[in-house]
Amino acid sequence: QQINSALGARQCSRPVFLELSMRIVVLGIGNILLTDEGVGVRTIEALERDYVLPPEVEVIDGGTCGMEMLEQLENLDGLVVVDCVRANQPPATPILLKGDDVPVFFKTKLSPHQVSLSDVLASLEFTDRAPKAIAIVGMQPVSMSLGMELSPEVAAQVPQLVAMTLTELAALGIRAE
Repeated sequence: QQINSALGARQCSRPVFLELSMRIVVLGIGNILLTDEGVGVRTIEALERDYVLPPEVEVIDGGTCGMEMLEQLENLDGLVVVDCVRANQPPATPILLKGDDVPVFFKTKLSPHQVSLSDVLASLEFTDRAPKAIAIVGMQPVSMSLGMELSPEVAAQVPQLVAMTLTELAALGIRAE
């Protein structure tokens, strides 16, 4: 097979194949100094501790980051965000938002330290680099007080959030071991 380049044509001994694979990010966000605000980070820690994910899945501890995540989130096939979510549900209620419900998530900021994910996603949308699929896996907080431990009620639900995250990955064709 012949390949043309600026240096001229050359012969290749084997065909050239482009490897196309999915890019999926599981993003845990939140402030671990404010009890249940850190549930996203604590959930991805449990996910990484208990499961092996394939190489096309990147797990990111987004903490309280913002626009610096732009490159990591562009042109994704799937984005699963795990976070503390105020959804007017009883405390420690697991929450799943997908499709048209995702923009609702961004209307209420939980703290001044919360990642400005809406700004990142709006920038990606503007440049036609937004993730193809987005799901928010969240938890209604019990407490937002100072403290590095989750409230007992929310901590007890972390396995449920991990399971919900795995379900969203499975919907994207990803299997964890």
